[in-house]
Amino acid sequence: MKHMPTCSYVFWRTKTAVIVISAMKGNARLAKVVVSPYFSQRVTRSSAASASHTADTTIVKREKPKPEQPEVVSAAKSRKLSEAPSQRKHVSIKYEDNATRTELECDNGEADIMPGSVDLMNNQWEAPNWREHLMNISEMRKKRDAPVDLMGCDKLQDDQAEPEVRRYHVLVSLMLSSQTKDQVTAAAMGKLRAHGLEVPNILRTADKKLGELIYPVGFWKKKVVYIKETTKILRDAYNCDIPPTVKELVKLPGVGPKMAHIIMDVAWGQLTGIGVDTHVHRICNRLQWVPKPTKNPEDTRKAVEAWLPRDKWREMNILMVGFGQQTCLPIGPRCNDCLNQTICPHSKTATKGHKPQKKAKTT
Repeated sequence: MKHMPTCSYVFWRTKTAVIVISAMKGNARLAKVVVSPYFSQRVTRSSAASASHTADTTIVKREKPKPEQPEVVSAAKSRKLSEAPSQRKHVSIKYEDNATRTELECDNGEADIMPGSVDLMNNQWEAPNWREHLMNISEMRKKRDAPVDLMGCDKLQDDQAEPEVRRYHVLVSLMLSSQTKDQVTAAAMGKLRAHGLEVPNILRTADKKLGELIYPVGFWKKKVVYIKETTKILRDAYNCDIPPTVKELVKLPGVGPKMAHIIMDVAWGQLTGIGVDTHVHRICNRLQWVPKPTKNPEDTRKAVEAWLPRDKWREMNILMVGFGQQTCLPIGPRCNDCLNQTICPHSKTATKGHKPQKKAKTT
């Protein structure tokens, strides 16, 4: 066995590797590189004089990626691409107005809208609990025994008279009813009809006599003037008939929007708006059927008509007027007898702190 020379080892640490150099047979030296896994591989050549022996390593060469060259498009190809139809297709959008509302339908068929809020479907305000209010008022008014039911303008006309005369009766009765109780209006209309309530006859009647016939209606002196002036206009402009539109009716002396809408309904059979008098004005504000308190009946009419369904308009006047005459009185409303007591904002205010009257002591 040949004697093997002792091998000596030299360790050389660099930043990237640990090189182990061993002295072997002859003058040749081999170098082995132990590369750290956290750095790139490097090759360390032998430090010996002979370059015939190299380290057993593999050289990894990374090539930089070549930049992509833009495609050269010929003029013919460019023209073909421009003439080709676009690959993007037009997408039509269909809006369904009732789709969302259908999803919100309640069991009773009405949209589930928070009371007193804005109807998101129609972008309009809606009074809180108005359906319950109306249903309860209809229940309390089912007997139809209020003064307006017995002596309203639709009850004071002569049904046997000619159509234009009958319409004239409706007009005069409404002119007399302003600021006047139905009982007084009915008495005045009775005297006028007995005298002869026709356009030619009223024009022949002296103002003093006319005043005696309509007394004691409210503002009877002014109403004598209004009736005479209006009657003259009817003779000259409408052939002794009344105007067929609201716009023309409100131009007559002593005729306002409330009267005009009621005349259109009773005399002409046309629904043009809600007849709002002091009773309807008061009740709508008490029930908060208006977004904010209104100062006069005309503002109330516009506010209520903005949200109340049109099929409810015709019954509003006679229903609310009778309710105001019997239950929702101007002074001392009978809240304890009202079916809307628990859902009426005014009832909660009116009954707050109310103390029952003490009975008088008997001796």
